[in-house]
Amino acid sequence: MATSAIGPGFITQTASFTATMGAAFAFGILASVLIDFVVQLNIWRIVAVTRMRASDIANAAIPGAGYFLAVLVIFGGLIFNIGNIAGSGLGLNALVGLDPKIGGALSALVAIGIFSSKRAGMAVDRIIIVLGILMIALTLFVAITSNPPIGEALRQTVWPDQINFATITTIVGGTVGGYITYAGAHRLLDKGTVGVENLGPVTRAALTGIAVTGIMRFVLFLAVLGVVAGGVTLDLSGQAANPAAQAFYAATGELGLRLFGVVLWAAAITSVIGAAYTSVTFFNTFNPKLTERGRAWSTVVFIAVSLVAYIAIGTAPAALLIFVGGFNGLILPIGLTIFIYAAWARPDLMPGYRHPLWLTVLGVLTCALTWWMGYKSIGPIFAFLSM
Repeated sequence: MATSAIGPGFITQTASFTATMGAAFAFGILASVLIDFVVQLNIWRIVAVTRMRASDIANAAIPGAGYFLAVLVIFGGLIFNIGNIAGSGLGLNALVGLDPKIGGALSALVAIGIFSSKRAGMAVDRIIIVLGILMIALTLFVAITSNPPIGEALRQTVWPDQINFATITTIVGGTVGGYITYAGAHRLLDKGTVGVENLGPVTRAALTGIAVTGIMRFVLFLAVLGVVAGGVTLDLSGQAANPAAQAFYAATGELGLRLFGVVLWAAAITSVIGAAYTSVTFFNTFNPKLTERGRAWSTVVFIAVSLVAYIAIGTAPAALLIFVGGFNGLILPIGLTIFIYAAWARPDLMPGYRHPLWLTVLGVLTCALTWWMGYKSIGPIFAFLSM
């Protein structure tokens, strides 16, 4: 879940919103982390104790709702994957100066090759750990050397000069929206970490995943804030605009830019594969007899369709990466509402377990908040496409 969340959208959204909002974006990060905790705790615990996939839970709670949820997750995953391919193009642009469209097309083909080869997939899994450590080290280095106004950032974390609900909706959507939360919950289900006896590990995993993404976002925010506060203006529009890469270049020079390009590309490639694979698992909602081979072919087709859509769309890659988080943030309340209703109305699906009242209450409040934020954010989120 954490590696799915910390992808090209996560990086680009954080850099762009820091550039436009400055230290006030710190409040958005705090608000998103609190929302993420409630969303993920509710969904993961319910999946674990019912021992059922998300769409099956939804169908059991409200007949037909599982099919609707599956459509939303699949479509949201497709939108996500178009953005992931755009992110891979930005990664190659930062690394070798390749046009983002060409870089995205080549990267999608590489992703299909990696997915189709078990040996290549295992190698990438190992490499991504090293590159993840490199990303953390680079970001920490920039956060320290750029000398961000930490005191101002801490103040605005709890008392911001401005609140932008579209940014909060977007980064929530990029962290637990669409397929991401279900990817983590279904992974635990596949591993057999289910039932009341495993609620401890499930809860710790949910909290750890959100904590990791929250800390990483705040460190990245500080790194970019230091660069922006130092007088650097980041380009947020245009086909080759890559605000995060510009920030790293300003702080670390040519070498830092190239290293960042490698990290961004690798994060995008793994996100392309992960988003496609997880979205395709929801195909079983419509065809329970779909075989492993059928899912594999469907995943390849899913990536190919994402690539065709990316090439056909004229929107700049950075704008796409921001929009995809916002779009999945808009559909997040639907899935959360279904799960909260299932916990309240169908206790028979959870034998030997009673969903905590405090978690249900927080879930209801978060549902109301995310529906309201979504209503307020629809216009601004779709406006991201014209950046």
